[in-house]
Amino acid sequence: MLINWEAFLHVFVAALVGATIVVTSYALGLRLLVRGGRPPLVAPAEFTDAITVLSDKQRRRAEKAVAKAAKKNPLSEGQKRVSLIGAYACFGVCAAAVLGALLLILFNH
Repeated sequence: MLINWEAFLHVFVAALVGATIVVTSYALGLRLLVRGGRPPLVAPAEFTDAITVLSDKQRRRAEKAVAKAAKKNPLSEGQKRVSLIGAYACFGVCAAAVLGALLLILFNH
C-alpha cells in the first residue's frame, strides 16, 4: 500500500484553510450583526423529554432583553447600517466557501 503524502498534505491544508475561513467569517458576521443592533434570538426547540423547557414568561423576558440591548446601542444609524452590510458580507463569504468546497468535491474527480 502506497500513500501519496503530497496529496494528503494538499487535502489537509485545503481543509484547514477552508474550516478557518468558514468559522472566522461566520463568527465575525455574528459579531457585526449584534453590533448592528440585530442580535439573533433563536427560540430553543421544545421536546417532550427535554430537561428544561422555556416557559412563555422566560421567552418574553429574553425578547425584552434583546430589545433593551438594541436600544442601548451607541452607534449612529449609518454605523449600524455599515455593520449590518459587513455582517451580510461575512455570511456571504461563509456561504461561498461552503459552496466552493461542494463544487470542488463534486466536479474535481
